[in-house]
Amino acid sequence: MTKTKKSALMDRAMVLRAVKDSFVKLAPRTQAQNPVMLLVYISAILTTALWGFSLFGIGDAPSGYTLAIAVILWFTVLFANFAEAIAEGRGKAQADALRASKREVSARKIPSAERKDEGCECPSSQLRKGDIVLVRAGETIPADGEVIEGAASVDESAITGESAPVIREAGGDRSAVTGGTTVLSDWMVVQVTSDPGQSFLDKMIAMVEGAARKKTPNEIALQIFLVALSIIFILVTLSLYTYSLFSANQAGIENPTSVTTLVALLVCLAPTTIGALLSAIGIAGMSRLNQANVLAMSGRAIEAAGDVDILMLDKTGTITLGNRQAHAFIPVDGTAPEELADAAQLSSLADETPEGRSVVVLAKERFGLRGRSLSDKGMTFVPFTAKTRMSGVDFGGSEICKGAAEAVKAYVLAGGGRYSEACEQVVRQISEQGGTPLVVAKDHRVLGVIHLKDIIKKGVKERFADLRKMGIKTIMITGDNPLTAAAIAAEAGVDDFLAEATPEGKLKMIRDFQAGGHLVAMTGDGTNDAPALAQADVAVAMNSGTQAAKEAGNMVDLDSSPTKLIDIVRIGKQLLMTRGSLTTFSIANDVAKYFAIIPALFTGLYPGLAALNIMGLHSPQSAILSAIIYNALIIIALIPLALKGVKYREVSAGKLLSQNLLIYGLGGIVAPFVFIKLIDLLLVLLGLA
Repeated sequence: MTKTKKSALMDRAMVLRAVKDSFVKLAPRTQAQNPVMLLVYISAILTTALWGFSLFGIGDAPSGYTLAIAVILWFTVLFANFAEAIAEGRGKAQADALRASKREVSARKIPSAERKDEGCECPSSQLRKGDIVLVRAGETIPADGEVIEGAASVDESAITGESAPVIREAGGDRSAVTGGTTVLSDWMVVQVTSDPGQSFLDKMIAMVEGAARKKTPNEIALQIFLVALSIIFILVTLSLYTYSLFSANQAGIENPTSVTTLVALLVCLAPTTIGALLSAIGIAGMSRLNQANVLAMSGRAIEAAGDVDILMLDKTGTITLGNRQAHAFIPVDGTAPEELADAAQLSSLADETPEGRSVVVLAKERFGLRGRSLSDKGMTFVPFTAKTRMSGVDFGGSEICKGAAEAVKAYVLAGGGRYSEACEQVVRQISEQGGTPLVVAKDHRVLGVIHLKDIIKKGVKERFADLRKMGIKTIMITGDNPLTAAAIAAEAGVDDFLAEATPEGKLKMIRDFQAGGHLVAMTGDGTNDAPALAQADVAVAMNSGTQAAKEAGNMVDLDSSPTKLIDIVRIGKQLLMTRGSLTTFSIANDVAKYFAIIPALFTGLYPGLAALNIMGLHSPQSAILSAIIYNALIIIALIPLALKGVKYREVSAGKLLSQNLLIYGLGGIVAPFVFIKLIDLLLVLLGLA
């Protein structure tokens, strides 16, 4: 998925497309999906009809005034449509790009992995779940599937936007492949896991385009609340008209309150601002998630991400860098530190693992040992094997090895050497600190121990502290023993840990937290993670993982980055904050509108109400026009905030509520007073009031 930081409002093509869609969305069926804006839509139709009648002398308001109200109401509807259309714009652009990458390709369908030489060519559209295909270098993978034999380098840039190839292979947690990606080298046998129209690419297109977006429970609840408010204001408006009619009859004068004015009052009092932006806020939240290269399989997932209070995170790659690094050389039995470092470096020259390279680097940095290379003569390297659990080098008539403590102990004792209690104690201390001890021996004599340490990612501890301020508990999941896990958890600053984690242990922990009323988020990539992912409220599956994990999760991280879970929570919370803030602003807006419209309605009947005209508006008609114009323009003004979202801050819920009430509550009260007065002055200046 191609990423872009360009704002939707700065993209000319996107804006033009949104303007066009704004008129398309005037269809009654589309308007009926938003009850609050449906009220404005009906009001626009009604005032347009009243203007038509006024041309023939039928009506209770001047035709120019009625036309102005009708035009402003139509613009209000169009502005709401534009807000939704511009929010959908980036998703539609992404969907177009994905749709362009989806094409019919030829597939070599084979009977089984053992009969690769048999089979026939067929279009990818004819493949069904369970079919087996052979894909070679340079060919496009025809459908989603699992690699059941072979391994290959795959270009997934059409899906992830990342140009670096990835390895997909049979077995393990990197066996899932996506249709539309390209094999760069080697070959593999793939078993198809989806039918036509149900592929991962099809689901991506539907989600980013918004076609599959369903309103979330919180969004539905808020909409019900807004509808209830609108019904109350309809009853209030009808009551005001009846009261005005009665008062005018009692006074023996013509009713000064026209139907057009009452319609304008209803639109101003109804929560039209949040009603117009509610859908755009939800779509923009999904878009921000898409820009982070995360595909949410439902709108409920991102909303749940904003409510989670338990984060279960893998240690490797999330909290630590994923590769242990040499931290110190600890000599024993009177060995000189330089001798230990020299032997450790020699035994690691051919070790291309990150741990091996870090031993070489540490020896250079601490003791200045340089100049050696694999080209030096007389070196015979002994590779690491799972059986020996050691590696080393034969050099200058000596045997040097390094490896797990038990393996080196057996090697030393077998050669008649001595494995001291001092060495045992160093190994035990390193393990208790959460490190990995590698014992170094030369000619069956122990020289010392290399301390390999899990390197905590920079800034992780501070991020966990921020999450704690928000009331989110962090739990580290690791296969390490409890002592090692406890040491790493303490250094990283997580709140709790699950050591020697098993699929059953993860599932039980999630269920226990949920039974206590918590919402749990976790990541996973393997088939053994699928049960826990299916149980979690927010389950982020790695795109590089197995098909089972992706089907169990409700989000897929296309970058396969374990740290993405923290960003997802931030995006979810930002969505909830934005919706809450703009709802507060919208409702607070109504307070100022009362002071603009109520005096305009009844000053003709009760001149004393002129005292409520604290804004000093020029006339009843200019007051109504100013309020209704402001009501329309504020929607356009708030579109950038709805798209970008309210700035995220790691603070407690109570402090966040106080800040929002101060900024958006007080701001929502003050803004209409200022801008309605400015619009009124402009109308007077232009001679329209």
